[in-house]
Amino acid sequence: MNMNTQGGFLITRIKQVGGRVFEHILAEKNIDAFNGAQGRILYVLWRNDGVPISTLSRETGLATTTLTSMLDRMEAANLIVRDRGDRDRRKVLIYLTEAARGLEREYNAVSEEISNIYYKGFTKAEIAQLEGYLERVLKNVEEAL
Repeated sequence: MNMNTQGGFLITRIKQVGGRVFEHILAEKNIDAFNGAQGRILYVLWRNDGVPISTLSRETGLATTTLTSMLDRMEAANLIVRDRGDRDRRKVLIYLTEAARGLEREYNAVSEEISNIYYKGFTKAEIAQLEGYLERVLKNVEEAL
């Protein structure tokens, strides 16, 4: 299939350059809660609060060991709480604090700004088509694991 394809290279470059743009926007707005992996964790919890670490690991792509130290820092910063629950004391669920819930609107504004940069000049149909292709690529690489 190799027709001098560059998809992997382009995706990597978009991630690198897009990450720098995202960090620049956050710095301009003086926001530090969304930097790096912490932002991915918050994003997952805003969509589905009260999940075990295994779900966070799968949804963020972070190893459990990395997550554990990140969650320690986030707990110290009053962004998350760990709850052992009443039913299964072995299963620790991760919940957002009110402080973290309050950051979601700010995150959405930054996310919209970065989306506007990513999709500048694209039609809605082109965006849907591109995202469909990217979802297929993601599925392919996930299946390769």
